[in-house]
Amino acid sequence: MLKNLSFLNMFLWNIVIIGLWHLAVFLVCIKLPHSKFDPEKGRFAPKTWERHGRWYRDKLKIQAWKDKVPQHIGKDGFSKEHFKDVSIEYIDEFIFETCRGEWMHMKNLICAVITLVINPIIVGLVFSFLIMLANLPFAIIQRYNRFRLYTLRKKLLRGIKSEKVGETVTA
Repeated sequence: MLKNLSFLNMFLWNIVIIGLWHLAVFLVCIKLPHSKFDPEKGRFAPKTWERHGRWYRDKLKIQAWKDKVPQHIGKDGFSKEHFKDVSIEYIDEFIFETCRGEWMHMKNLICAVITLVINPIIVGLVFSFLIMLANLPFAIIQRYNRFRLYTLRKKLLRGIKSEKVGETVTA
């Protein structure tokens, strides 16, 4: 499709196509119902090989680089910088948002295949690499953060249960 264009035209068309793809995925993502991002669903559920997030820490050394990548926080969005309300409901919503973010970045990776198909091989490989670089680390961070949020959630639930056990009933 873009194979017969000049390099400048090819470059510009790729930017337009990639930009429109990412915009469309973002718009679909914010319009989809909550149920689409259920953390218990197969695509978001923890996998055995992830070993409760340890795989990301041990194999990808995620703790060394995850805080160095930029993060987008929409209006009223979730950020570890603004982790004030540590309620079960807030953590559940944060977990939901990690599923939404993972879904969006993984769908954006499909655009890498499109750039491979419509471009000469070298140009397709370069743009596909850039798309992967701009999305895959963020999807990985969302999965890793979800494990951390599950751990925090379990600690909170244990604390709530121990408080209730310590309460005395008076008549």
